[in-house]
Amino acid sequence: MLTFWGAAQMVTGSMHLLEAGNTRVLLDCGLYQGKRDEAHRRNKTFPFPPEEIDAVLVSHAHIDHCGNLPSLIHQGFDGPIYLSAATRDLLRVMLYDSAKIQEEDAAHLNIQRNYQEPFVQPLYTAKDVDLVLRQCVTVKFNETRDLAKNVRFQLIEAGHVLGSAMVHLTLAGENGERSITFTGDLGRRNLPLLRTSGAIPPADVLVCESTYGNRVHEPIENTVSKLYSSINRAIERGGKVLIPAFSLGRTQLIIHYLHEGVRQKKIPRIPVFVDSPLAADITEVYERHPECLTDQAQQSLLDGTGILGGDIVEYIREFEDSIQVSLRPDPCVVIASSGMCDAGRIIHHLKRHVDDPRCMVILVSYQAQGTTGRRLLEKSPTVRIQGRDWNKWLEVVHLDGFSGHADQIDFQQYLSPLAGKVPHARLIHGEQEQAEALARMMRGMGFPDVSVPTPGEKIVLE
Repeated sequence: MLTFWGAAQMVTGSMHLLEAGNTRVLLDCGLYQGKRDEAHRRNKTFPFPPEEIDAVLVSHAHIDHCGNLPSLIHQGFDGPIYLSAATRDLLRVMLYDSAKIQEEDAAHLNIQRNYQEPFVQPLYTAKDVDLVLRQCVTVKFNETRDLAKNVRFQLIEAGHVLGSAMVHLTLAGENGERSITFTGDLGRRNLPLLRTSGAIPPADVLVCESTYGNRVHEPIENTVSKLYSSINRAIERGGKVLIPAFSLGRTQLIIHYLHEGVRQKKIPRIPVFVDSPLAADITEVYERHPECLTDQAQQSLLDGTGILGGDIVEYIREFEDSIQVSLRPDPCVVIASSGMCDAGRIIHHLKRHVDDPRCMVILVSYQAQGTTGRRLLEKSPTVRIQGRDWNKWLEVVHLDGFSGHADQIDFQQYLSPLAGKVPHARLIHGEQEQAEALARMMRGMGFPDVSVPTPGEKIVLE
């Protein structure tokens, strides 16, 4: 039996519970991301006893897929966490950063409450992350592993971020073997750096993401051309270019294209700063795992030219250096988190340059309703940042073609070989509109049973 607990009719908090005989396996254990009070409530309480979980299979290192593992362990889970080697190394970086955010947020709230008891406690701490890493067991792609006497599994490359994997499980029961394929997040085809997603294994039940199930991405060549022309426009008027970007996946893709743009003389060689200690750590993990990279990217590493900026990019770790970059009067490109401009170092860069008409902010990620990034996109002469209204005189450019998620055409390519081979499909990790659009397409392709589960909904493998 499979129960859909997280990322059901939403795109956050991936978590699905598989019960096979006496074995209980969790597919992903992601952090629910949303309004603070609701997020804390959802992340603090599990809909099952954590101590009864035998193992966790992690698809990849994005926080909405792995970010609540420390809470699971803190509440009693002590089994193995299976994942790829690259995901394990990224997990270390991502979870320690997440723990730091949890601890700082709790400290800030306690200050606001004048240290009134009961004190606000962080969801988890760095000590909990230590335990997560001790329980990690790395698995090679396409290697069959026994999880229990009645459960074995494989990880298949998913091409979404470094180390990302699909999970194919085979379950032994009284009525013979049954199988489940969990896609995690599927990568977009024809992007640089990472290997393309492998073939999705047929199964009795397919659990498939649907993030962009109703959308076709702009061709990446068009988006990159717009990136270069936007940067050139800002440089010609003597302005800085600010690029808010998430540290895992999007930042590396943007750095790659900036590097290529300079090398091909499509943009001038100006200073490029990646203002993020987290992104700097992630870049080191990319370089340690060439097995996840395309042949071209591997060759670039061997040649010494680098894949993530080479000698045109300077990574900024110290906050004092970040301030100095912000004070520089000459044109440059600054890539900083967060991607929706609601936290991180991008905030102080925006506050300094938002009222400078020579400057530009290029938004390269989806901007959720209510975020500073979404407010930048709105047609208003001012923008509210950290409780203050600022004159919005810099140029705002939105390039939404850099997504690393599969789109509707990618899904068609990935799923068409499975038509007639998969009796049941359940679509998760997508808002209902996107998931229903993909469900309609799959039914038209010949999938007999496709639906979008609600939280807590179950499917029984007979």
